[in-house]
Amino acid sequence: MRRKSLTETKPDFRKLPQEFYTRDVLDVAPDLIGKNLIVRMNDNTCRSFQLTEVEAYRGEDDKACHASKGRTERTSVMFGIGGHLYVYLIYGMYWMLNIVTGEKDNPQAVLLRGAQGINGPGKLTRELGIDRSFYGENLVTSTRIWLEDSGQRLDYKTGPRIGIDYAGEYWKSVPWRFYI
Repeated sequence: MRRKSLTETKPDFRKLPQEFYTRDVLDVAPDLIGKNLIVRMNDNTCRSFQLTEVEAYRGEDDKACHASKGRTERTSVMFGIGGHLYVYLIYGMYWMLNIVTGEKDNPQAVLLRGAQGINGPGKLTRELGIDRSFYGENLVTSTRIWLEDSGQRLDYKTGPRIGIDYAGEYWKSVPWRFYI
């Protein structure tokens, strides 16, 4: 049985509150499907992107989660309170955009993999203009990036996460990818 979302009872088309992000990643991740990611572009216009695909990474026990190797300079934001951005570079060319969830010292994050019309986390960050400067950004107080409730409840599917063979059979098979 799916748990009730905080925004399910009264969509209000405003920024999502801190309480939305401080829940467990397995509650936050599916609730992100259909939410609008708003980004203020360099020309000061705002663009809205409806999220369509995300993946959950759940703490130090999750061998696919960067926090499984402990706190490092790169992962330190994951050990903070939910609602901040964890941004990192892979293959020397793609920025990955993650939303930290949960309580302090319980490192969890949701990788944003796709938005309406944009498939793939590297393509998404390129379209959004995301780079290292977004690392640690607070989604609740930021004026350049935030999430809003779209007022829609979208049906989603679940499946295994992508590109994490290194984590072992169990961790690459858990159905923590949520998509439409």
